[in-house]
Amino acid sequence: MLVRQWRCGETAEKAVWLVGREVLVPAPTRRGIRDMEHPGSAYRDDPLLGSDPQPDHMDRLYEGAADSGGVHINSGIPNRAFVLVARALGGPAWETPGAIWYDSMLQMSRTSRFADLARITAQVAGDRFGAAARKAVKAAWKKVGL
Repeated sequence: MLVRQWRCGETAEKAVWLVGREVLVPAPTRRGIRDMEHPGSAYRDDPLLGSDPQPDHMDRLYEGAADSGGVHINSGIPNRAFVLVARALGGPAWETPGAIWYDSMLQMSRTSRFADLARITAQVAGDRFGAAARKAVKAAWKKVGL
């Protein structure tokens, strides 16, 4: 996503946050594989794909056995938080938000939870980019239920 935005020179405000739109056969029922900005809306009632199961909020967290407990399904929650941070901070998403998420991911472990990512991203944002970045990160995580 960020590589495409970098290549196209897109700012966070103008970026299209659809993942995999280039790999699907166009149809009225599908726009992409994932929608980072609006999880759960990449495809709907598609005869082949069904409906996008990704939640956009912790209230809708998938807790079933499929997808190893929802590791891909639930990625909509941190994806949406990332987009909210990118939009709040403005400019190229690969710069400040990308650096925050990258540095934070380096601190995660196999047993880390979304709450850990929320805490670490807020810490990294403040340490590297100041109070305004920390505030944007905390607000984004709050909006997705953390």
